[in-house]
Amino acid sequence: MFAYAQAEGITLRIDGTEVQVRRSKAGRPGRKAFVSGKMKQNTEKVTMISDEQGRELWLGAIRPGRTHDVTAVRTEGREEQLRLHPNVKAEVDSGYAGLARDFPGQVSAPPRKPATDAGPSERNFYGRAFRRQPQRRITVEHANTEVEQ
Repeated sequence: MFAYAQAEGITLRIDGTEVQVRRSKAGRPGRKAFVSGKMKQNTEKVTMISDEQGRELWLGAIRPGRTHDVTAVRTEGREEQLRLHPNVKAEVDSGYAGLARDFPGQVSAPPRKPATDAGPSERNFYGRAFRRQPQRRITVEHANTEVEQ
């Protein structure tokens, strides 16, 4: 998939989604691993990579809901693929900020929220950039919805 994206000049959209699942029986080992810190529910998480049109290119393994987005990508070897294909560009959400930090020229993430004492120009920059990012990533959100259903 990364070689294809590099050859065709496709910008990848990487996103994770959580799906609520039934709670496992009491006393089972690993029961707490499925409780998502974000959703406060029992969930399973899956990572999806799609292209600009929202076509699913890769769907990762199903992991417990407690797994962080970046951890799932790194565990499945997608970080190494970014290293092997330096011309591949990807857009991600704020859950992948560590990936954007490690690959600044390749991975684009929304900017961090400015401090409370930041000036108006910094807050305006953040507001504009934060609104633009989801507009470019909406296709992967629609693809995730199909997987959730």
